[in-house]
Amino acid sequence: MISFPHAKINLGLSILSKRPDGFHDLETIFYPLPLRDVLEINTGRETRLVTAGLTLPESSDKNLILKAYGLLKKKYPQISPLEVHLYKSIPFGAGMGGGSSDAAAMLRIMTRFFSLPLSSDELFSYALELGSDCPFFLQDAPCLASGRGERLEPVSLDLSGYSFLLIHPQIKINTAWAYSKIKPARPVAPLTEVIHQPIGSWAATLHNDFERPVFEEFPFLKTIKEKLYSAGALFASMTGSGSTLYGIFSKGGLPDLQVDDATYSRIG
Repeated sequence: MISFPHAKINLGLSILSKRPDGFHDLETIFYPLPLRDVLEINTGRETRLVTAGLTLPESSDKNLILKAYGLLKKKYPQISPLEVHLYKSIPFGAGMGGGSSDAAAMLRIMTRFFSLPLSSDELFSYALELGSDCPFFLQDAPCLASGRGERLEPVSLDLSGYSFLLIHPQIKINTAWAYSKIKPARPVAPLTEVIHQPIGSWAATLHNDFERPVFEEFPFLKTIKEKLYSAGALFASMTGSGSTLYGIFSKGGLPDLQVDDATYSRIG
């Protein structure tokens, strides 16, 4: 059985407050993009993960796909070992949710493969155990995310009439460090209002709070954002805590932009 986990970008990202549990309340819009990994499962003699495509740096005991398998195996001991194949196209640690998307896809595909009697609420709960943004990847549509990122409200937003250029430099951002540099505050304008304005106006009101500390530490990333605007982007931003930068362009208007030591994804 095969699944195709998708990437996401953040349209705006505001850190609102620090919670007593150590997490942060945030507000963002998760927007799915058709940049996809390929996940396939088959019955095997032992459970193992075989990867291809982009390299995964983490050890197997931290891999979210295997953690997803372990969660369901614990509840349903009759689940047989699985041979899992992952072709990785979504860059790792890039603010695009690739690991979370793979984990959510694993929960969904196992539920179908083994005909597990899991309700939507139970599936959501397992996804949240794996990561704050994992529940979003049980959806296939844009959502306003709040809380830790697990409170999701569908939003009416269709950007299929635009093209996207994503640039992922070989820079790893420590998410805990990035959060430590944020002074929580509420955005000036509600995200749900901003996104219904013309995209060309978003730059004035749609902000990612992580950009300030990350750009100060890595000025090269700020330069990439400036290059995207210079190349004609209607809107450009960092996604998540980085380090991927994306630009939204008129349909078919993607530039031939060159950035040293970076990988690219072109959509539309």
